[in-house]
Amino acid sequence: MGKGILAWLDLPPVWLAVFAGLGWAAGRLVPVSLPYGGWVGGGLVLAGLVLMAVAVAQMVGLRTTFIPRRDPQALVTQGVFALSRNPIYLADALVLCGLIIGWQAVWALPLVPAFMAFIARRFIRGEEARIAARFGAEWLAYAARTRRWF
Repeated sequence: MGKGILAWLDLPPVWLAVFAGLGWAAGRLVPVSLPYGGWVGGGLVLAGLVLMAVAVAQMVGLRTTFIPRRDPQALVTQGVFALSRNPIYLADALVLCGLIIGWQAVWALPLVPAFMAFIARRFIRGEEARIAARFGAEWLAYAARTRRWF
């Protein structure tokens, strides 16, 4: 496998699928459900997908990338980015949480903060360093007033 294939595999959606797979397996091994878990889980997945779509649309509208490890062309600070510096990763966490609940894997919910910590270490720190290098004081002001997650 060349570097290109490895880089393709090292993307947040792939890691989301890995963590979701662990949650699915947990639900098959020892199912533990919540009342209305299907509805709650479905609602969280839907909320995550909507948040993701809105964030991507905002980034595309400003002609900047939403692909990790690419240099941004604009600093997006309005809309959902006024609530979270990382709404797409927050959406991933909502989707993962919803899937785990919907799959009756409630005892696997610690995978959600583990996923968030992994994503922060693997992707967010580097992205924030690139954004800081490009946008300087504007980034620092935005980061000071806007939380990483929510």
